[in-house]
This record gives sequence, structure tokens and C-alpha cells, in this order.
Amino acid sequence: MLNNEVYTVRIEPAGIEMEVEENETVLDAAFRQGIALMHGCKEGQCGSCKAVLVEGDAYDDIELLKYSTFALPESERENNHILLCRTQVFNDISIELLNYDEELLARSIPVADYAGNIVNIEPLTHDICKLDIELSKPIKFWAGQYVDITIPDKAITRAYSMSSTPSQPGKVEFIIKKYADGAFSSLLDGELKAGDAVQLKGPYGTCFRREESNGPMILVGGGSGMSPLWSILHDQLDSGDTRQILFFYGARTLGDLFYQNELKAISEKHQNFSFIPALSEADVADPWQGETGFIHEVVSRHLKDLDDSSDMDAYTCGPPPMIDAVLPVFQISGIEPERIYFDKFTPSIQLSVS
Repeated sequence: MLNNEVYTVRIEPAGIEMEVEENETVLDAAFRQGIALMHGCKEGQCGSCKAVLVEGDAYDDIELLKYSTFALPESERENNHILLCRTQVFNDISIELLNYDEELLARSIPVADYAGNIVNIEPLTHDICKLDIELSKPIKFWAGQYVDITIPDKAITRAYSMSSTPSQPGKVEFIIKKYADGAFSSLLDGELKAGDAVQLKGPYGTCFRREESNGPMILVGGGSGMSPLWSILHDQLDSGDTRQILFFYGARTLGDLFYQNELKAISEKHQNFSFIPALSEADVADPWQGETGFIHEVVSRHLKDLDDSSDMDAYTCGPPPMIDAVLPVFQISGIEPERIYFDKFTPSIQLSVS
């Protein structure tokens, strides 16, 4: 076989053909050519890019197979289901998408590489910070999308959602949760500093702001899930659309809340906007008079008070347990499944190299 062999992948029901190079996954080939297929983690964990192999032969990345048993159980593998983020081809194939979004395809943006430099790292809480990066060239993205950030001299890459809006393409901002053992996030506590070089690749993600709805916009986040929702919120406000916005945010304690002054200012300026934070572990010593309990319980109570949920669209971003609890609430509340957008912040996979 010649090096850099190129094959054709037929994508149904979209009726699209694209080229896939040898040693390239189907999803990466789509990103490269600006074909936005449904995806999430890009690491074989979430199952968002699941499809059916209709014709031809494909090869799964064996190194990550053990991490994909939940996203692609053996019973599905036996019935020709594949994960596009883990699939390489060695002949022409045809696939059928299980998750198909015409608007996503219509608003495709080719993935590209961007050089950047850190300009600021600002603590927001004890374990969440804001990271600002200036780019060497502007990036096009939709509010709610994410990029991969690489520290070149450490060969560390992590995916983070942008909190800035597409109207500021030369400088991107991120809200990041720090972990003591986080390969990237732990460096935000003093090792990384202004002026350090980074590389960005993107944009990725399907949980971005849509423009068709006239009904209420529901935003639900927790932890660093604030980041893409902050972008979606400001992009929505900048659009001049005056429909109702309900922003729910779950935190453990009062000390885990941030941007309180900014959100109060938005509420005072925009009568259609409401911010509803909830504390799951409120301290009796804290001066807290707001909602308490898990955020999905709070969302459920508030959505019951809305007159009509049929024209809502809902966005939720954060840790998988929160997302798994919120999605049924949306569905029970009558929000159409195709109007529900989410981004699970799954942990990055660490692979050993033999």
C-alpha cells in the first residue's frame, strides 16, 4: 500500500462524500474538510459520533477499545456500529449516521491550528480560574464550541470550551476548573504565566447557540460548565433577541459561585433574563436565601411554572452526573429532543505508551 493512501467515505442520509487519508480517523477527516458531524469527547467515551457501517471494512483503534465499552458495547459492535472518532478505513466505505443535524452541517467550520500566547490567568474561586489567550490570527467559531489547547514544550493537550464570544475572534477566554492532578489545569496555579506560548486547534462541539426559537432559552450549568454557557448567553444578548432567558447554575457552597456582580448587572439591564443559582451543600453560616438542592431539582420546579415548553431550546454543560440528571427533566417538561443541546465534560483519557 502506498503512503498517504486516500479513500472515499459516503455519509448517509446526508448524501455527502469525503476523503479519508490512511491513518486518519473518519471524524478527523470530517473536521479537516469542514464537515460537522455529531461528536462530543472525540475519545470514544460519549457515543455521540456513533454510526452504522453499511458497506466496506473499517478498523477500530485498539488502544482505546477498552475505554469504549460503554459508548459502544459488544452487542452494537456485532451489528456494525462504529465510533467515527476511533474508526480508520482501508477501502471505500459507506456509513449511516445515527445522530444527524442538518443545521450543524449547514454551519460547518473547518478545524484549523492557531498559535497563541497566554495574556492573563485570573482566579474566580478556590478551584476555578479564567484563562485569556491572544491568537496570532482570528478564529471563527459558534458560541458554545470548544478547542484543544496544547502546551508545546510539555506535549500536554486538553479540550476547553470558550467563554468569549465569536465577536472577539482575536482573543479567546476560558473558564477552567483546576484539579490537583490535572496535567493541564494544575499548571494554572503558578507554573503557566502571561507570555507563555500555546497551540489551539478547533473549533469543535455541537452544543452551540441556535437562532430559530422564539420561546424561552434554558441554560443549565455547573462548575466550569459556566464557560460555554457564558459565551452562549452573551452571544444571545448581543444578537438583540428579546426572548426570555433562564440561566440555572449549580454549586456546592456560596464560595463556589462567581460572576455574581456581572450576572446582577445583566439582570438589571435585560428584563427578559433571570439567573437562578442553587447550592447543594449550603452552609447554615452563609447568608444564603436562594435555591438549595441539586440543580436538576431546581430546574424541574421552575419549568413547571412556564406556560409553554414546546418552543423552548435548552443547553446544559457540566459534569456527566449533572447532565444525566438534567436531560430527563427537559424531556418531562416537554422540550423537544431535537431542541436539547448538551456538552458532557468527561475526563481526558490517559494512555500509556509502550
